[in-house]
Amino acid sequence: MKISYKKLWKILIDKDLRKLDLQRLAGISSTSVAKLSKGENVNTDILVKICRALDCDTADIMEIERTNEDKL
Repeated sequence: MKISYKKLWKILIDKDLRKLDLQRLAGISSTSVAKLSKGENVNTDILVKICRALDCDTADIMEIERTNEDKL
């Protein structure tokens, strides 16, 4: 399984925000934004900061995707 942040990027598009705007609004580092962009794991504190900044829930910004290995 892997984590997808496609929902987060859609919210940013819908709100006409850029990644830099997210970084500033949520008070997170550019490293965290880079990890999110690559679909890498981030600390739950980062996810909470993003949710507070965007007034949403974690399920609104991420989802778990099954991979072929999970289907075995």
